[in-house]
Amino acid sequence: MPRPHRTPSTRAAALSLAILVVALSGCAGIVNNNPDLRWFLFSHFGADRVCQEMLKTSVPIRLQDRAPAVGRFFPMTCNVAVDGARRVITVSVGGTGYGYVLPAKRIGFSVTAAVEYRPDFRMAGDDIYVQAVVNRIVDGPHFQTGYIENPVMDLVGNVPPFGSLANFLGNQAVTRTLTQGFTVIHGDHGDDFSLGLLFPPQRPHHPFTVQSNERFTFANDTTDVQPAERDFLGPFEVAKNGQALFLSTTVQGPLVNVVVVSKATGDQWREGYQTGQALGPPPGPVLYSNAVPPGPVDTRRFNLPPGLYYVVIDNAVAGAPAGIFPALLNPLNPLGLAGGGGLARVSYVAQLLN
Repeated sequence: MPRPHRTPSTRAAALSLAILVVALSGCAGIVNNNPDLRWFLFSHFGADRVCQEMLKTSVPIRLQDRAPAVGRFFPMTCNVAVDGARRVITVSVGGTGYGYVLPAKRIGFSVTAAVEYRPDFRMAGDDIYVQAVVNRIVDGPHFQTGYIENPVMDLVGNVPPFGSLANFLGNQAVTRTLTQGFTVIHGDHGDDFSLGLLFPPQRPHHPFTVQSNERFTFANDTTDVQPAERDFLGPFEVAKNGQALFLSTTVQGPLVNVVVVSKATGDQWREGYQTGQALGPPPGPVLYSNAVPPGPVDTRRFNLPPGLYYVVIDNAVAGAPAGIFPALLNPLNPLGLAGGGGLARVSYVAQLLN
């Protein structure tokens, strides 16, 4: 069954090459041994899709490999320059985001950077490994903190022993995310993505095992959501009528609320969250909302019209009133019970059904 053209950020290169690569699938040795052909395929059929896709999604921020996400970066501007003589592409990106670092707690930030990648790919059986190796940092990153939840840290501005908040999040988390390079694996089992470089037969680490089926996997990850904090997953794109968004979650810690909103509503809601506005309901319609208790896997199907959507994980404070998400919107939580007040570790897989 054909797969949708929508992919998370830098996966665009793999899908842009899909038609040509499938045609060449019987000639893996020719492609692998011909760097001129590999560059031609990437520069002509992959590079122009990078920004189109990057602006549709977000990048999780981690403090170390395989650790749960502690924040998220949302690209808002993007430009790709192709240097055919040197066989590199430069991706210039700017955006905003949030992170959670003790003792500062929630931090809103903006960042711009330009990174030069040397793209390549290898074919291994039915799989295509598309890689982008960081060649150099062209500019930045220019990192600026905005809202800092802990007012004491807002005055002090330091996170011992890391130095300034800007240095810690900017140089250790965000920069690290942008400079690991990436690998996209395209094959009969769908597309898979990982920051960093993977080589056949390596596969990315995921919390959920996803069987080969008609569902396209947007994200398969784990995030830490602190008390009275949120995480905005996505946006995820429903490309055409008849498609549905599937979300499976499992929670360690307190009950969390899972809320689905449009990208327009989510962007405005996220902006308020990043800039320290009082926590409250979304500034637009809630399309779906349900409470997910700790324990077994919770799987939902969201029937949505074509568009971009956020899935928001909300870890409410213990004993908080139901005003943020009224019980009417939470049929599985009729008493409006909030979370237990502790850290919620949420593993999730978001998929699209054709």
